Amino acid sequence: MLKNPKNKARIGNQQSGKHARKNASKSATKNTAGTLLYRKKKDKLEVLLVHPAGNYNRKTPWSIPKGQPEKLESFEDTARRETIEETGVIPAALKPLGFIDYSNRRKRVHCFYGQAPLGATPKNISWEVDKAKFMPLARAMKAIHQDQLQLLERLQFILNPV
Repeated sequence: MLKNPKNKARIGNQQSGKHARKNASKSATKNTAGTLLYRKKKDKLEVLLVHPAGNYNRKTPWSIPKGQPEKLESFEDTARRETIEETGVIPAALKPLGFIDYSNRRKRVHCFYGQAPLGATPKNISWEVDKAKFMPLARAMKAIHQDQLQLLERLQFILNPV
C-alpha cells in the first residue's frame, strides 16, 4: 500500500483506452517554436518582439515571434515560418537557443536566435499581432513575458560573455 498521497492519486488516476487518450491530450505539453532575432544599432543590442492583437491583450506582455509546428515541420522551420508570418522579416542563419517551459501552463517554447537581416523592417502583417518591432534589450527585458525572459538573458550571455 502506498503511503504518499500524491503517488496514490497518480496511480488512482491512470486510465486506459478512449479516456486515457482524451486526458493525455489535455495534460500533454504544447510545443511551440520561435526566433529571437537581434541587431546592433549605435552599439546597442536590439531584439525583435511582437505584441499579441486584440483588445483583451492590451496589457499582455510582448513575446518572441512563435507558433505551433505544422505536421512534420521541424522546430527551426516553424520558428522561421512564424517569424515571417508575424513580422514579415525573413530570418537568415539561426542557431538553437534551447527551450523554456512556461511556469503556469504546459507550454514549451523552442527558440532559435540569429542576426536580423540588414535593413529588416518588421511589420505586423498577421491578425495575431498588433505590433512588431525591434526593441532595445533593456526595454525588452521589462516588456517580454516573464517566462521568456530567460531567452533574452541567454542571448545576452552568448553575445556579451562576461
